[in-house]
Amino acid sequence: MRLEWTQGNRITLLENGEGYYPRVFEAIARARREVYLETFILFDDKVGRQLQQVLIQAARNGAAVHVLVDGWGSPDLGPDILQPLIDAGVQLRAYEPLRGLFARRLNVFRRMHRKIVVVDDAVAFVGGINYSIDHLAEFGKMAKQDYAIEIAGPLVQQIGAFCREALRTPQPSARAWRWRRRRAPREPRAASAPNGGGAAALVTRDNQQHRRDIEMQYRAALRLARRRVVIANAYFFPGYRLLKDLRRAARRGVRVDLIVQGEPDLVFVRFAASMLYAHLMRAGVRVYEYCRRPFHGKVAVVDDEWATVGSSNLDPLSLALNLEANVVVRDPAFATHLRERLDELMADHCRVVQLPPATRWSSAVAQVRSFFVFHFLHRFPHWVEWLPQREPRVEPLSARGAQPPSAPGVQRLPTQAEEGAVR
Repeated sequence: MRLEWTQGNRITLLENGEGYYPRVFEAIARARREVYLETFILFDDKVGRQLQQVLIQAARNGAAVHVLVDGWGSPDLGPDILQPLIDAGVQLRAYEPLRGLFARRLNVFRRMHRKIVVVDDAVAFVGGINYSIDHLAEFGKMAKQDYAIEIAGPLVQQIGAFCREALRTPQPSARAWRWRRRRAPREPRAASAPNGGGAAALVTRDNQQHRRDIEMQYRAALRLARRRVVIANAYFFPGYRLLKDLRRAARRGVRVDLIVQGEPDLVFVRFAASMLYAHLMRAGVRVYEYCRRPFHGKVAVVDDEWATVGSSNLDPLSLALNLEANVVVRDPAFATHLRERLDELMADHCRVVQLPPATRWSSAVAQVRSFFVFHFLHRFPHWVEWLPQREPRVEPLSARGAQPPSAPGVQRLPTQAEEGAVR
């Protein structure tokens, strides 16, 4: 696997909704040519209504505005939020929309989990933050801690091309993959570009040609680590190979810090991750539980040189089933800043997990329990393959049963059905 690295990118870390939403909304409101927005969750709340208004403003300014949501993550979008967007000419689509009397969806475990925004091929945003009020501190003790990045530079055009392709083909075709592989340059030797910008690449996961790309980026960085690794991931239950790379890094003297949820939004999340604590800590990995509020981040830093921010958790859903998108960055300034923010998080709001004194009996019980939980969760994606499924669909969303109209001057991408009719 080879990434299409670009040089000279300016990467800015955005933390939580307070840092993310103002930058995204400002960029969308200024759009003049096109906006592409992908998100797993869009709720009809304060944040969703703010997004609605800036999307309408961009469409009225003459920009072609395309919004793709996941049908499972955003199932309750009603006419109040959809119709004004449709009237303004915003092209709304859903990945695998819920259908039927019981909101039936066959591809229930293969979700479009990406969070991407591209504006005028000039600025892009990638991360783990959805459009809902629970990413703001005002939501209360259950507000999420999360991260995203703002990108300016050559990588933006690559991300924009990916979003355009995703609207036509829910998963990249083998032909498109072969074309990209022929054109992909070798990874850069330098950690940063000569003009002061950083080297960065988009890495995605799908269920065809990019099944393990994100996981392989993590594993490659761990194998090359020499001093320090910090991984902060909300849903942590990776496969055996990534766990082995973590343990090997710690055993050869690398300081490996792992931040997971201490106040999870789903109780099972902490239980599953805790099954791995002893296995990792005996190799020297330091485990921290973030306890201030639910942790939703998906970030990592290696040696203050390599970093990644994106939508992919390190669990069976993200690594084996969902459609995901991360950006990997080779920029010491950005990597150092992210690591410093994570260090502050560990110092101020995390508790260090300690291995409890274990008797021979309790240790044996814990090992047996961990064995069964680990193998159940990691065989789960293979069992999903036996469930009924079909090719994923991207379909237009409508508020009143009609196809969304095109605003004057706005080019509408053809749907898959329309393209098939033409051919």
